[in-house]
Amino acid sequence: MRKLLFIAVLLPILGGVGWWYFREQRMPDYGPAFREYAYVTNGKSNTVSVIDLRYFRLARTLHVGTEPTGVMANPAKNEIYAVNSGSSNVSVIDAETNSVVATIGVHGRPYFIDVSKDGKRAYVANSASSNVSVIDLEKRIVIGNVRVGAAPGLARVSPDGATVVVANRGDNSVSVIDATQLRVRATLPVCKQPEDIAILPDSTKVFVSCSGSSQVASIQLASIDRRTQAKKEDRVLALLDVGRTPVSLSLKPDGGELIVCNFDGDSISIIETGNDEVSSSPEIGQHPSRGVVTLDNSRLYVSNFGSNSVTVFDIDMGRRIATLNVGAHPDGLALTPDQNYLLVLDTEAGDVTVIQKRRPRKLEPSEYSLLTLIPVGVQPNAIVVKTFMATK
Repeated sequence: MRKLLFIAVLLPILGGVGWWYFREQRMPDYGPAFREYAYVTNGKSNTVSVIDLRYFRLARTLHVGTEPTGVMANPAKNEIYAVNSGSSNVSVIDAETNSVVATIGVHGRPYFIDVSKDGKRAYVANSASSNVSVIDLEKRIVIGNVRVGAAPGLARVSPDGATVVVANRGDNSVSVIDATQLRVRATLPVCKQPEDIAILPDSTKVFVSCSGSSQVASIQLASIDRRTQAKKEDRVLALLDVGRTPVSLSLKPDGGELIVCNFDGDSISIIETGNDEVSSSPEIGQHPSRGVVTLDNSRLYVSNFGSNSVTVFDIDMGRRIATLNVGAHPDGLALTPDQNYLLVLDTEAGDVTVIQKRRPRKLEPSEYSLLTLIPVGVQPNAIVVKTFMATK
């Protein structure tokens, strides 16, 4: 009887201690005005899912245009922009009310959108009409359409806001637009099927992945040398050989290295951006599609579309340190600003896997754990995180 009584008292105590030790750490409370949301475009549902990252739950589902693809947050105000490829327009979402407040028409078949650092302009490449729509985000109107090469897939604005770089998949070229004059100042032939674009933080150089020729183009952007006052022109510096079918580029925040996901090579390539050299091409997983680098430049997360996993790669040590199982066909990735949670879009499963990074302990040596799965819509395409203090 004493043993039974002892067990009856001890079990709840041990259970409580175990819960306290292994519990998932919640985000700190920043006050009632604090908001942190993730926005996910669902291509086959014609919706945007809003996930409340304070509680890791679906907060709202917004109906937008047809076939939403790219999504971007305004860095200067509380707005989100979703590109609707099927209906050729952009939905403007008020992040404070999580409602669609405007729809801006562009041209044929846009897929992505980029926003200038000051939050005043957006650029949308229209693949079916071979131009780039320039949007005034204050007035919510298109102020110009710049003619570029054939089938532009992506337009990326430089950090200084002076240049827009466009990858033209149809004619294997890159268009360089003067953002002040809204005109093409250079058209540069590059490698086959240019796709993703990464621009260095100082806006002096751009890299473009070419999925059709297993190369990455290094391009010098026009500038004036501060020391010599010599003028540099827009020109291709090098074509770098990487793995098969390079699809996406991930630039370290310090700009020193560029990571290329080689989809059909099952590898990544690491490019030293200063001297345009491929330093290594380690194997990473089956069909790597997207990557994201932590703010401290130390860790790389790669979604492996073909093996339903995410690889954690230590950049400093140059090796894989973990492989995490997620949902079917993972693609898009996003990190929360505190870097403690990785959000993974499972395109076939129609959900978001939330992975928590934690401090390893004796009884729980793993640095990563699966926190939860959040159902969204059909074929989630892209994700962006917005953190802000509510004013309304």
